[in-house]
Amino acid sequence: MARTRQRKRMRIDRKARMQMPPVHAQVRPPQERVHDFGEIYIPYTAEDAQLEASRCLHCPNAPCQAACPLHNDIPRALGLIEAGKFVEAAQVYRETSPMPEICGRVCPQTLCEAACVLNKAGKPIDTRHLEAFAADAQRQAEGVPLPELAPASGKRVAVIGAGPAGLTVAESLTRAGHQVVVYDKCPDAGGLLKFGIPNFKLDKSLVDEKTRWLKQLGVSFRFGVTVGEDVTLAELREEYDAVFIGIGTSRVMLPHYEGDDLEGVYCATEFLTRGQFTCDRQPQDAAHFAPGPRVHVLGGGDTAIDCLRTAVRLPGVTEVTCYYRRSEAEMPAHRQDYQYALEEGATFQWLTNPVRFIGDEHGKLKAVEYQKMQLGEPDASGRRRPVPIPDSNFIVEAETVVLALGYRADWSFNEHSPDLRVTTKGLIEVDDPLSGRTNLPDVFAAGDAVYGANLVSPAIAAAREVAQVMDAFLKGTDGQ
Repeated sequence: MARTRQRKRMRIDRKARMQMPPVHAQVRPPQERVHDFGEIYIPYTAEDAQLEASRCLHCPNAPCQAACPLHNDIPRALGLIEAGKFVEAAQVYRETSPMPEICGRVCPQTLCEAACVLNKAGKPIDTRHLEAFAADAQRQAEGVPLPELAPASGKRVAVIGAGPAGLTVAESLTRAGHQVVVYDKCPDAGGLLKFGIPNFKLDKSLVDEKTRWLKQLGVSFRFGVTVGEDVTLAELREEYDAVFIGIGTSRVMLPHYEGDDLEGVYCATEFLTRGQFTCDRQPQDAAHFAPGPRVHVLGGGDTAIDCLRTAVRLPGVTEVTCYYRRSEAEMPAHRQDYQYALEEGATFQWLTNPVRFIGDEHGKLKAVEYQKMQLGEPDASGRRRPVPIPDSNFIVEAETVVLALGYRADWSFNEHSPDLRVTTKGLIEVDDPLSGRTNLPDVFAAGDAVYGANLVSPAIAAAREVAQVMDAFLKGTDGQ
């Protein structure tokens, strides 16, 4: 109904709007951006944001809103941006998203933008960066207002994991009147937002700002605490009325290779964290991180691309190559980031798989032995399986190798929580994705810990739903 009234007020001329040229957010030139870790997108000016938003057709069925995991009312927000009401537009996003300034930066084109009907003309609206623009405009104009909290319930909730899912649940339940304490093994909040996604995609000050805002809201944090070691799930259940688990899939998949213990062989998380913090000169343990001039990244997903783009920015690195066992067509990484990696100087070797890592007399990596592959029959993922080509081995010199081969659940948590039911893949088993109920009546879970590694916005969306179920459970209105 609100959108119908808006359409009438705006008197939309769909044909004229379809003919308008796009005004997409601009990207810094590659020759400039490779020298720092600053965000690569140039923020919209107010005028350009209004022009881009004015192309919205305000479709009655809003396919962009349906494609958004959080179901943001994108047409209504764009109408407000078009009218120059940026703060009001930000509030529309915040009705459904707890962190639009972050989602507007890290969500891929394959969600709301890909659903825009203007794709038919090759001119989809830059919905993601308009979301970031509106949220930033509000932050800069007046800050993000603190909402009024519901009366205190007297109930206490422990949230395990300070990533996107955990922070979403903490905010939702605090607003509902419950006392929330977030536990995380890291020294800061954010999870992959802080320690996985590179700075050139997401300025970490936004994550820190969100953490400060949550503290002002009333959320408490206990960092440097590993649940399962420093405190058990059973102990948290004794102390709190409910527990939420949002530990993500933080453990890197590391198949064994000969020589994988050599100096110079890194897992993706360590490489990304130390790489970006070295340039920011933050943690002490990053001060002596100096990869050799030739860096090899193994893998073909988004994490591999992030590692490549991190490597090209590091001092002393002169050659960055991705080795992937399938072809370019089977590579799961998002195409836009792949193109950015190419622009920034990374190169790719397709249908190539590592065999062993070769070290020198000091235990340092000096070369990698590879084997050429060919594509066979499709595997369970639907992609053609890579098959080794006999007698195709070759050796390439390298000082650094990064294993970017995917993530899985952290089994160590499950080992210390024997009463919690998990799947054969180590993911937390829930009775319904929308409820997040585990086999323990007072324990709930959502996000990557339940579904496996995925994007930020689906984890937030799932956590938001589970928080509503937890609120009902704490208030005794869930019928259980």
